[in-house]
Amino acid sequence: MKKIRVAAILMLLHGLVMELGTGIFFILTILTGFVNVNEIEMEIFYLEYFQKNLEWMLMMSLIFGVVRSVGALGLLKRRKWGFILSIINCLVTMVLMVFMLPSGIMDGLFACSSLILILMAYYGENEIEV
Repeated sequence: MKKIRVAAILMLLHGLVMELGTGIFFILTILTGFVNVNEIEMEIFYLEYFQKNLEWMLMMSLIFGVVRSVGALGLLKRRKWGFILSIINCLVTMVLMVFMLPSGIMDGLFACSSLILILMAYYGENEIEV
């Protein structure tokens, strides 16, 4: 069960730091007037569509962060729903990380490592029977 715990902690870090932390930080800087989203010149995302819609990307980041953290907490408590939600989170992140370059690289590292650990913990030494 150590692998499940490590995977859950990775997902929790991913959800809290990368997703929720980034989203909350940017929203606070926008609300305080410290940063105007429309004037950000650095390329946070490779695709122009994402770059031009940073406000919506921040909202999406918050939603992903909450769902990822809830799944990780369910996984820590060894709940089946946490297991399934965590696998779905990892798979969706693996698909989306390609479109979210360069930040998607870090998302991919967290999500892929978590998914590998979850699957190794669940299936253990079971072999494929042909």
